[in-house]
Amino acid sequence: MSSPLAFLRRHAWAFACALAVLLLAINLAISPSFLSPDRLPTTLATLAPFVLVGFASTPAILSGGIDVSVGPLATFINCFFVAVLLPQGLGNWYTAIPLLLLVSAAIGTTTGLLVTIVRLHPVVASTGVLFVLIGLSITISKAPISAPSNWSEGLAKTVGWLPGAVIPIGVVALAWFFLRRSAYVRNLLATGESDISAYGSGVHVTVVRTLAYTLGGVFAGVAGIALTALLQSSQASLANTYALLGLAAAVLGGTALGGGKGGLLGTFFGALVLYLLQQLLTAVGVQASLVQFSYGFVLIMGVILGATLLNPRQRKTSS
Repeated sequence: MSSPLAFLRRHAWAFACALAVLLLAINLAISPSFLSPDRLPTTLATLAPFVLVGFASTPAILSGGIDVSVGPLATFINCFFVAVLLPQGLGNWYTAIPLLLLVSAAIGTTTGLLVTIVRLHPVVASTGVLFVLIGLSITISKAPISAPSNWSEGLAKTVGWLPGAVIPIGVVALAWFFLRRSAYVRNLLATGESDISAYGSGVHVTVVRTLAYTLGGVFAGVAGIALTALLQSSQASLANTYALLGLAAAVLGGTALGGGKGGLLGTFFGALVLYLLQQLLTAVGVQASLVQFSYGFVLIMGVILGATLLNPRQRKTSS
């Protein structure tokens, strides 16, 4: 086996990283000011929802399941904050953030319980929650509602010298950094690899899987806050778009759909690829419908690569 291919199989994030570097170079060639300091806060604010919805999709996939509802959950949190909390005088950060994360954690946990306790297939359970969340978002915000001035605006600009979008991404990444060094993530990966073997080793598979959906729900809540910071309005219509983006980012970043392999680093590069691809296609005047097509194409490509060329098990089969 060639050493580059071996490297890609050992490091699931490397393919998405290389593709992101290529797309970044092309974007810079078309628009040299793409990463100019004055545009950087806005660029990162636009990237943040891509990254965070991808982060939210990852834990459930690692557990051997899937959660297509995290994108609609992010848009529901956006609508809930703008259309409910702000008008009710509950928009202060010290009130809104705990409420938003508590709601998102509860919804993520509900999805997890439907999978682990009710024993619904993850696709069925999360699709059902997806439709509920879309319905709730449309109910509380039938049309886009502009948000009054609020604390989330800084997350799309700068906080001191720091681009504000670094804060929500950094909080989730830091939480995962510490979780990665805990027994929980080891048990999560073991459960995704083989729940039977994990159970035989003393892992409480039901708890581990349920918490994976809870964690994804919390990350989706942070994504909803980042989305609000960017848009400063409620946008229920984005639910379906982000449902696809999160899954595509995770899979392209090397998270195996069968579970047990991957992480947030690869998801970050996968989301970066999707964002840079969107920017490139928009810059050259491609229609919005074809941008959506490109997301689907990237998702299919990621699944095929993950199941064949970049799958370590392929080496054992072919040798």
